[in-house]
Amino acid sequence: MKDQITTANDGKFLDPYLTAKGEPRASVALSNPQTLWFNTGTLCNIECENCYILSSPTNDALVYITTAEVEAYLDQLEQRKWGVREIAFTGGEPFMNPDMCDMARAALDRGYEVLILTNAMRPMMRKSVQAGLKTLIADFGDKLTFRVSLDHWSPEIHDAERGKDAFAKTIEGMIWLRDQGAHMAVAGRSIWAESDASARAGFAALFTGHDFKIDAQDPAMTVLFPEMDETIEVPEITTACWGILDKSPNAVMCASSRMVVKRRGAQSPAVLACTLLPYSPEFEMGETLEQAERDVQLNHPHCAKFCVLGGASCSA
Repeated sequence: MKDQITTANDGKFLDPYLTAKGEPRASVALSNPQTLWFNTGTLCNIECENCYILSSPTNDALVYITTAEVEAYLDQLEQRKWGVREIAFTGGEPFMNPDMCDMARAALDRGYEVLILTNAMRPMMRKSVQAGLKTLIADFGDKLTFRVSLDHWSPEIHDAERGKDAFAKTIEGMIWLRDQGAHMAVAGRSIWAESDASARAGFAALFTGHDFKIDAQDPAMTVLFPEMDETIEVPEITTACWGILDKSPNAVMCASSRMVVKRRGAQSPAVLACTLLPYSPEFEMGETLEQAERDVQLNHPHCAKFCVLGGASCSA
């Protein structure tokens, strides 16, 4: 993959401090931490066509994180006084992890908002998981949000990415969440020949048809992510770009978040600069939140295309 990046970007993204033209590379400080992410593990019940983290029923490169490990980082949050508002869980499919409901409760009990990214399919629909979720929803209401992966508003396009009947199974899970009174959002993709307005109109009709209380026009409720293709050429971000683009580094995702992962064979979890780069060692910052307080060098195509130029964020 690194070879593909190098070829497509002609020697770019090699030096953490200088661009290919020798200009100073932009960096981002952790200026306003709002979200601490936990990757629950890369195992997933399905294998999508374009999964940026390569989740599948067999990929355990990132293993299940435990409730005790999550609680240790919540302790660190209090010690470091980051002021985080939200604890978020992603995968893989988070509900493959047997500790998912307990981890959510651990964060909710401490007063954090919790965001869980899910495909709302079979792992979430197991009776034991449903029982735990019913209690969490009843106890915490809108403090708990389920962001459901729904790549497109049409079954045909969604299933082309996620497999036969995936759309119907996800809608079934969303109907169950609706009936429990759960707070839902949706994560879609903007990779098809379709305008943003057209995509949002399609989602709006879908939500209305199923009485889902999701605002298709709100980019925090219906998040449309661009395709993260590492082989496409993108510009490097220099320190001068902030002024040229009239953009503050504080608006970039790594100014407000970090992600905790546990790699297969590792003794302890590690803290990453970014949710989008779980396999890039240069974005691993250490085992503690204190170590993760240093600046992030924007030395990857995703930094440019997805965050700085795309303006995307994984948070709610």
